Amino acid sequence: MLTAQLFDDLKFGDENPNAEPLYVDEFGRVIRFALRPGQTIREHRAPHSPFYVVVLKGQGVFTGADGADQRVGPNDLLVFDQGEIHSVRALDEDFIFVGFLHGAPAATSGKTGGALNRQ
Repeated sequence: MLTAQLFDDLKFGDENPNAEPLYVDEFGRVIRFALRPGQTIREHRAPHSPFYVVVLKGQGVFTGADGADQRVGPNDLLVFDQGEIHSVRALDEDFIFVGFLHGAPAATSGKTGGALNRQ
């Protein structure tokens, strides 16, 4: 079993949101996102996987394929279909969430591992 404390070694970008892979293998990825107030992740899609989001801290707005804004906060779960367009914006506090991709090929062939179980 591998474990991670989701707030350990948290990094924010000064200009742009930070996305850090916590774990990558041939079956998918777990990525931690950290946004400062007002930071955005522009519209994009995960073409090879559904995208599951669990909000850990803060308030943000996700926009899905229907164009409707959805305000979310801690303990919210969001599910985007494979290929569904989505974007996100942090509101007036730090916004932290974890994203899960299943069945998405690794960015680099043969790359596995991540921050899980680091000492």
